[in-house]
Amino acid sequence: MVHRISRWKAYAYAWITLGLFAFTLIGHWIFGWFAYVDDQAAHGMAPDIGGYVIQMTRDTLENWQSEFLQLLWQVAGLAFFLYVGSPQSREGDERKEAKLDLILRRVDPQDADRAIAELDARFSRQP
Repeated sequence: MVHRISRWKAYAYAWITLGLFAFTLIGHWIFGWFAYVDDQAAHGMAPDIGGYVIQMTRDTLENWQSEFLQLLWQVAGLAFFLYVGSPQSREGDERKEAKLDLILRRVDPQDADRAIAELDARFSRQP
């Protein structure tokens, strides 16, 4: 019997994040409308949709630039560099590999080099 996980469960974190994003974006625009109407009334002007859309688009993009893109670069950028194997991301792995090679050589000195070569070929270890 093959047990399949629904898309809702498989991507639950993404769905929750998308829901929170939509909720906060909609809330930002709704409460922005009330603030815009109050601001226009304080200046003796009637609110218009065109001015509101321009102001809210500007405010939204400013928020995204200062928060979202900054975080996106930190998370996605660092994950990308870890994936491509930048020298900074391999420092810990190289040390662990050397320790494991040393352990294998101490446990079984006659067969260690063959076992290490097989593991390197099987898991495509980079020099």
